[in-house]
Formats: sequence, C-alpha cells, structure tokens
Amino acid sequence: MSDDILRRVGAVIESRKGADPGTSYVAKLFDKGLDSILKKVGEEATETVMAAKDGDPKKVVYEVADLWFHSMIALAHFGLKPEDVLAELARREGLSGLTEFAQRGNKP
Repeated sequence: MSDDILRRVGAVIESRKGADPGTSYVAKLFDKGLDSILKKVGEEATETVMAAKDGDPKKVVYEVADLWFHSMIALAHFGLKPEDVLAELARREGLSGLTEFAQRGNKP
C-alpha cells in the first residue's frame, strides 16, 4: 500500500466538485459549503475518538478512514491535495514534536 490511494481518492474528490449534488455525496457536501464539510470532519473525529475508547481496532480503522476522507474534502475546498499534507509530514520527519511545536511559537 502506498500514498497512491490518497492521490486517487483526492482526484475523485476533485472530479466530484462540480457534479450533481443529487447524485454525488461529495458534490452535495461542496454544494452545502464549508460549514457542512467541517461539521462532517468534526463528526468523524468524534466517532474516531469513541471507537478508540470502545477499544475496537477494526472500528478505529473504519472511523479513521471516514475522518481522512472528509478531511480530504476539506483540503479540496481550499484547493489543497493530499500531497500537500504528505509534504508537510515529510518536512516534519525526524523533527521532535516538541521542537516542531516550539517552531510554531507554541509552548507544550
């Protein structure tokens, strides 16, 4: 498995931006606007937390997949792609989380 799946899903999301909201879930979210997209991201984040608290690894994977998918829709809203996030993760690789946090001007 590689990051190719993220690119492919990102391309599908991009292609659905202008689709008919009556036939495409992604188009429906874009049509409803950013608030609806962000609400879904929040819902999926909460469901991920609840799955983790339940201790069911399969459910955690399922919910994280939903969270990633809806996060990718949010990225697309801003004209961003999964590759942008992958590049940021690559930039952070090998960097202490505390150091990265401090570089953003935050205190742990």
